[in-house]
Amino acid sequence: MDMKQALFELSACAGPSGAEQGVSETAKALLKPFVRSATRDVLGNVVGIRTAAKYSQRCILLDAHLDEVGMLVTDHDKGFLKFAAIGIDPRILPGLEVKVCTEPPIYGVVSCLPPHVSAPEDREKPFPMEELRIDCGLTAEEAPRRVPVGTRIVYGTEPFSMGKNLVCGKSLDDRACFVILCRVMELLKDEPLPVDVCVLGSVQEEYTGAGAMTGAYNMVPDQAIVVDVSFAETPDSPKEDTAPLGSGAMIGVGPVMNRAMSKKLIALAKENGISYTKEIMAGRTGTNADGVQISREGVAVCCVSLPLRYMHTPIEVVSLEDMEACAQLIAKYILSLKEEA
Repeated sequence: MDMKQALFELSACAGPSGAEQGVSETAKALLKPFVRSATRDVLGNVVGIRTAAKYSQRCILLDAHLDEVGMLVTDHDKGFLKFAAIGIDPRILPGLEVKVCTEPPIYGVVSCLPPHVSAPEDREKPFPMEELRIDCGLTAEEAPRRVPVGTRIVYGTEPFSMGKNLVCGKSLDDRACFVILCRVMELLKDEPLPVDVCVLGSVQEEYTGAGAMTGAYNMVPDQAIVVDVSFAETPDSPKEDTAPLGSGAMIGVGPVMNRAMSKKLIALAKENGISYTKEIMAGRTGTNADGVQISREGVAVCCVSLPLRYMHTPIEVVSLEDMEACAQLIAKYILSLKEEA
């Protein structure tokens, strides 16, 4: 598969938490060639299943979430839209292009006060969220009719390539990781699987994590690998909490992580020459692993993370080389399970 093209397709879809229908259909179509069945459940999760070559009572769950951060229209103000943010830092909003999820979609900008007419003492302060508005070029009469209260809004940026191996765009958190899972299943397409494999494109991670929790409850896995993004190194970032782009897979180590899984992933990376770094997760992970771990009687989980710059902004950046490293590592892990059968 062409991972860059698949990532472009998913990034361009609108799918804020709780309204992932559009991106779910695209994700299901991408996954379908590599699994026995691909469906959507009642919450909107994409569920792909491929069974073991011989009957197995064991199942491994691979999870990556499909939703993105966004906004929600709360009211109207003389043609402008008032809104609440879901997972977005208000500091980045003034002057931002946005896509309003009406049918058909309309575009707008988050209005901002030019520095020429703002007080000197206000120029260095972030705008309070309640003072921000979205301008879609609508009149006071048009706005309530065209954009009802409750309408979702996402970033309006389109993905593009950077340098040789980088992709920049919105919602790469976590759609880059769903592309990784599709690539894993492509790598395993002609391999006899030692265990059943369930791929979960989960919904609502940015809000409640409900998609992964219900998906894991339904699939009853013995193990789960949660694939999410983590922080890539930038000039102003703490080195101990980040990994450079191009450094490969980030393997989680911490109390939520199953120690045997972490050790095995590290060993497989070393044996197969796959680039990796350790990601120290000292408490809760902030990913779907926290909810999956406590599904039913408990699930052994581990995180494999993808380094990403500028998280929750419209200009997230990932490396295609890191995506391939993550996919290769997870595929090797699944095949290694036959040794334990």
